[in-house]
Amino acid sequence: MPSVARTLEHLISFARFGAHRGARERQDAQTMRELSQRPLPLARGLQVRWLGTAGYSLTFEGRTLLIDPYLTRVPLGAVLRRAPVRADAALHARYIDAAPGTVEGILVGHTHFDHALDVPELTRALQTRAYGSRSLKRLMALHGRGGDAVEVEPARRYELGPFRVRFVGSLHSKLILGYRVPYDGEISCEHLDALTAPAYRCGQVYGIHVEVNGATLYHQGSANLIDELVPTGGVDIFLAGIAGRSFTDDYWPRVLRRLQPAVVVANHYDDFFRPLGGAAGFSTNVNLTALPDEIATVSRSIEVAAIEPLGVRGG
Repeated sequence: MPSVARTLEHLISFARFGAHRGARERQDAQTMRELSQRPLPLARGLQVRWLGTAGYSLTFEGRTLLIDPYLTRVPLGAVLRRAPVRADAALHARYIDAAPGTVEGILVGHTHFDHALDVPELTRALQTRAYGSRSLKRLMALHGRGGDAVEVEPARRYELGPFRVRFVGSLHSKLILGYRVPYDGEISCEHLDALTAPAYRCGQVYGIHVEVNGATLYHQGSANLIDELVPTGGVDIFLAGIAGRSFTDDYWPRVLRRLQPAVVVANHYDDFFRPLGGAAGFSTNVNLTALPDEIATVSRSIEVAAIEPLGVRGG
């Protein structure tokens, strides 16, 4: 439970952001452009595309993995009204550069709407399977696609084309001032008409470890962890969701000293209520500009980078 002093720190931070929001977001936009110019240690032939929020497309030799692809951006008003939300297949065709049958799988770290909303329809369109929690399997069954859902076994290795994947038990950051996880628990809807954004409960949370052509990537869509489960021994790229990191005590020292990444690539700092493909916005008080200094306090040997929304890195 956070202390009163810690809660006051969060409230003061939000107040400062509110007073200087325009300047802060201009700084974050400049930081994003600068970090997007930094090199990434990618395996030859590997392309990494950031789909916004915690979403990625990894492509190697014509085979693709999708991680947390969130393309149908739900407006904030629809969340507040608790209106039913559905995926937009037209956006999938626009933003996913992969043919049916070439996607080896869709990996889902947890089942909040900004990670899982588009997954059932994407499995149908791309003729592939989704891998994740029991909540994901429930979501897929609601859409009549339960047979294309794999409830994963933590630490088991999944061979998906050229990719070797392991799911690592993890936690979601307590975004509500450090006290609790929003929309915690399991998806329990009985029919699609009840599937509002808040009905996309978090479910079990996973970090995702991917190996391809000698390179290793670790994806964490929310800034919390179970320390003893985080892999040790080093990864090339840590795809790090940074929203909510301030609500997890000593987050960077704890996760970086275990992962020992060469590069931290920031994600989940964008305003995911805005439509994808428009002007980039930033999550409330995300402070991307502070990230390099935060990492440097743990290790100056770890590089910090980013990919602009819908940008592609690699060859």
